[in-house]
Amino acid sequence: MDVFMTTQQPVAVLGGGSFGTAVANLLAENGRPVRQWMRDPEQAEAIRVNRENPRYLKGIKILPLVEPVTDLTATLDECELVFVALPSSALRSVLAPHVERLTGKMLVSLTKGIEAQSFKLMSQIIEDIAPQARIGVLSGPNLAREIAEHALTATVVASEDEDLCMQVQEVLHGRTFRVYASNDRFGVELGGALKNVYAIIAGMAVALDMGENTKSMLITRALAEMTRFAVSQGANPMTFLGLAGVGDLIVTCSSPKSRNYQVGFALGQGLSLEEAVNRLGEVAEGVNTLKVLKVKADELQVYMPLVAGLHAILFEGRTLSQVIEQLMRAEPKTDVDFISITGFN
Repeated sequence: MDVFMTTQQPVAVLGGGSFGTAVANLLAENGRPVRQWMRDPEQAEAIRVNRENPRYLKGIKILPLVEPVTDLTATLDECELVFVALPSSALRSVLAPHVERLTGKMLVSLTKGIEAQSFKLMSQIIEDIAPQARIGVLSGPNLAREIAEHALTATVVASEDEDLCMQVQEVLHGRTFRVYASNDRFGVELGGALKNVYAIIAGMAVALDMGENTKSMLITRALAEMTRFAVSQGANPMTFLGLAGVGDLIVTCSSPKSRNYQVGFALGQGLSLEEAVNRLGEVAEGVNTLKVLKVKADELQVYMPLVAGLHAILFEGRTLSQVIEQLMRAEPKTDVDFISITGFN
């Protein structure tokens, strides 16, 4: 058995947000000592004293095995397995100074997003920074508060490194949290990033009181569109039938707890994008993803009518009704791109 498994070496979680905190608590529940690193000493002290993260997970007791820390060097020296739950904008600046310490470590990204200029996913950025590290991603229909409140939840750990997948399953798998494995890191991670865009459309549809048929059509066509794009980039289409594809898409497009859904709902109520973001108090990742995805889809000439339509609503002054009308008038396509029907292609 691996040394890591037998000695109860601490596991690191980088980031003091809601998802990082929920994962830290899961690890602690399984008897793993956790070093949860955060930049803000006041936040670390508040968690240490009150055993709660009031800004991000109010009302959730943080277990004694979770130790909030602010010394990243010491944390990386102590831990072999590191969950990276940093905001996409902070990834490079936080990790880059520690390249030497990251060599050979298992780094598992929990962040769902795409870097604007490079169109790189978070694990690809980590790979850029630390080419000698072992890299994986965790993604799925995983709302942080529900995980923290022990709602039954499943997720996917994806990596070409089979041993890394097994180790992540070993430390996170618990009575209310199930971890499945995949070797399609790119597809799993792309699913997690792309679905945020469609959650904005779903939120708008609900605010505009559109029917269940309409919402179902939007979610299903979103899945077709996501998969078409991902396959053009080399992902496996079957990945999108799993938790990181359709699973994550359903929860994000149907839950008022989703930040992207909330932005869409506010837009559907007639607020401007700026007003919607102000109401939320932070930029939803889907707004950033939409901009870079639209550019990339145009460049690759991948047919993405919902992405083009949402872009037109947010940045070109169109309405959701106009976009749906255009979708209905588009040339008829086969239902599923990857099933060949003789005579239909």
